Parts: sequence; structure tokens; C-alpha cells
Amino acid sequence: MEEKMKKEILVIEDIQLLVDTFYAKVREDVLLGPIFEERLGGRWNNHLEKMYRFWQTILLGKHTYHGSPLLPHLDMPVDAAHFDRWVGIFHQTLDELFYGEVADEARWRAERMAEMFAYKIKYFKQDQGAIQ
Repeated sequence: MEEKMKKEILVIEDIQLLVDTFYAKVREDVLLGPIFEERLGGRWNNHLEKMYRFWQTILLGKHTYHGSPLLPHLDMPVDAAHFDRWVGIFHQTLDELFYGEVADEARWRAERMAEMFAYKIKYFKQDQGAIQ
């Protein structure tokens, strides 16, 4: 089997390839797949469209995403292990398909995002536990 040629992330089609490939792997993952399926159900297309805009804004500087990415995740049943898996799959996808500065930026951004989300979700859950 011929190995796919890696390329740089330059246009929205590259973002779509990254997002589609990544989430196909997430859906198959035994840890992450069930959580995403429960949350998204039949709304995968909406989620993917939103992720195209999110990563296009972050990586290509085209401001097409508006919103707060943390809020929908606050009440999800996830912890640091889930985010570690998420980052691992994201890195694997990047390594298979892309190279260059934007791919490096995507890798760094994903790591920081996962770290921040894990911390804030943990804090939110602790805070909610203290209120109840």
C-alpha cells in the first residue's frame, strides 16, 4: 500500500481532511467514541461543520467560528485520561497527514486546549460538588 503524501495545512480542505480523519478515529475509539456518540447522536454533521470553522479560525486566521468551545464540554463525563487520548489521536492524525508550521501549531494548540479543558472541567465538577 502506498503511503499518503503528507502536506501542509494551507486551506479549508486541509482542515476538513484533518477534522474528518480525526473524528473518524474518535468515533472508533473505545474510550472516546461512546461519549461523543451519546452527546452528538445524529448531529455529527453539525459538529464537524463547527469544527471546520473552529480550526480554520485558529490555524488559518479566517474568523468563521464564533462561540465558546468550553461550555458544551463542562458537564461531560470526562477527565484527564480522556483528554490524553484525544490529544494522542489528534497527534496521530496530524503525523499521518501533515507537516509544517501550521501542523506544529495545531499540535501545540490541541495540547494547550486539552490541558485547559481538563483543568476547567475538573474545577467545575469540584465546584458543583461543593454546591450540592
